[in-house]
Amino acid sequence: MEYIAHLQKDKKLAKILGSEVHELTLHKNIPLRLMASIMSQQLSTKVAQVIYRRFLELYKGKEPKPQQVLDTPFEKLRGIGLSNAKVSYVQNVARFCIEHKITDKKLLAMPNEEIIEMLTRIKGVGRWTVEMLLMFTLGREDVFAPDDLGIQQAMVKTYRLDNSNKKEFREKMIKLSEKWKPYRTYACLHLWKYKDTPKVNKETRTA
Repeated sequence: MEYIAHLQKDKKLAKILGSEVHELTLHKNIPLRLMASIMSQQLSTKVAQVIYRRFLELYKGKEPKPQQVLDTPFEKLRGIGLSNAKVSYVQNVARFCIEHKITDKKLLAMPNEEIIEMLTRIKGVGRWTVEMLLMFTLGREDVFAPDDLGIQQAMVKTYRLDNSNKKEFREKMIKLSEKWKPYRTYACLHLWKYKDTPKVNKETRTA
């Protein structure tokens, strides 16, 4: 993969790249993926999958359109295990997508920052949520998520960064990520992988 050779120019990052090569995938029905990401926030992957399956069952197993979600009674959405706040946020997404005619075609034609600026206007949707959408739904290669805890932990370990001053720490992370362009998403994938390896977790616990 072309991105590997580019990321290997960063000698510290090169040490953690490993042998695995990551590929990005484009998924359809982006508005629904955004709703799903809100449903899964602060939940384990297993619980999130159960809730999403229950959500689809409300629509006979088929992926609903935003209008269908908006037409679903509040209590029915609460019944699948969502909090009041999450139901409101999911409805906010559905309403916004209808009002602004958000389609896959429209989003795919937009640059990353424009998508972030637009979708973070929805109450309940933060920058991190949109960054994850860009990476894992739109398959964008050059996205960096400095507010992701896993990325932060991996970069502290890899670059021996001091994270006591949050603002300075964030600025250092962004500066380091500049050299990964235009493949910052892949760098994030490798940092997540590195953070989740047992060796790193063991070292972190004993440090």
